[in-house]
Amino acid sequence: MDDHTTAPSRRHVLAAGAALLALGATPGAAAAQEGPRRLRPRLPAPTGPHPVGTRTLHLVDRGRRDPWTGGAARELMVDVRYPARTVCGHRRAPYLTRAEAAGFDRLNNFAGLPSGRVDWAGIRTFAHTGAPRDRRTPLPVILYSPGVLDPRRLGTTLTDELASHGYVVIAIDHPYDVSTVEFPDGRVARSRLPEEFAAAQQEGPDAVTALLRKTAGVRVADTRFVLDALPRLLGEPAAQVGMFGQSAGGFTALQALHDDPRIAAAADLDGVLAYVQDDHDEGQLSTVAAEGVDRPYLLMGGAGNDRTNVPSWRSLVERGTGWHRDLTLRGAAHATYTDATSLLPQIAAHLDLPRETLTEWVGTIPADRAVAAQRAYLTAFFDRWLRGRDDGLLNGPSPRHPEITFV
Repeated sequence: MDDHTTAPSRRHVLAAGAALLALGATPGAAAAQEGPRRLRPRLPAPTGPHPVGTRTLHLVDRGRRDPWTGGAARELMVDVRYPARTVCGHRRAPYLTRAEAAGFDRLNNFAGLPSGRVDWAGIRTFAHTGAPRDRRTPLPVILYSPGVLDPRRLGTTLTDELASHGYVVIAIDHPYDVSTVEFPDGRVARSRLPEEFAAAQQEGPDAVTALLRKTAGVRVADTRFVLDALPRLLGEPAAQVGMFGQSAGGFTALQALHDDPRIAAAADLDGVLAYVQDDHDEGQLSTVAAEGVDRPYLLMGGAGNDRTNVPSWRSLVERGTGWHRDLTLRGAAHATYTDATSLLPQIAAHLDLPRETLTEWVGTIPADRAVAAQRAYLTAFFDRWLRGRDDGLLNGPSPRHPEITFV
């Protein structure tokens, strides 16, 4: 393991990794524009009692060849967020490196978003680079996996939030899946999924299914490698471990829960659990959906996604014995469960984009309500199952969050 600190729709039709080109992942819809100063939208500040520190680490799995290149050992980039003892003298971490920002600007999941108009590298998170960690007690650990093409930092609102509430949160990038990953020596890994998906489409349905299985399998293997590395990352034995993710990352979290007993609980934010090209298609179930799990899990879907109409979710609930909740965030779209819910309304307003474009991206729910609900239910879930603290929020509907429906 190498350790470096760096400076740095259409609705997705597949949360397991299949959206790819079909999901609306497009190179920037307009050519980069000269002249106007680029917009630098702001993330919402975390609400927990702890300031947040962060380190960016380079991990090398020398026991596994990279499955996308067939060459050298598999390499990962991860961010470790944690409660800091102090953040004095430590700068707020950038959202993306310059190379990652350029890659995300070229290739992302937001059809209609003009390229060259947003300063993605200039956005600042609320995590402070290199701040000393508060080590009074071992802390529960939560892993995070993003959606297909999405950089790990597109989940910053939730990872910073959980760290501010006393968790160590490790966000994982999956190179050659994510739009762009930059390694500490300046090498850049760009997504191979658009070209792989185009080739699979030419070959036929079986090839597409095989690509989806490969994408999910690589992500789960990445996750299990990070679990292996936890004692070195933390400098101490890991306490309870949970995981969550959005879209393909939600699939990854639930499949890893099924495959690895080291994960105590997991949350899936709008991720289908089958190798299909539409969430509502029957068949091609993952093993977590086909067999269920015996540990706690949380399903949070956008409008139209719950166990009554997503076959893989229904199978999971019917075949497993683990405690669970199935929640719908009314007015949410697929990307509502990412930083897009806060960043894109600011961009749309500044660029005077059509209301329909914004609704396609993040639905109709106001950003502050969407963020508050996600923060509250995700924190309550992990507090209950990693810390044994139950505030009752998961017991039934709450007037504090009327947008949440219990299915």
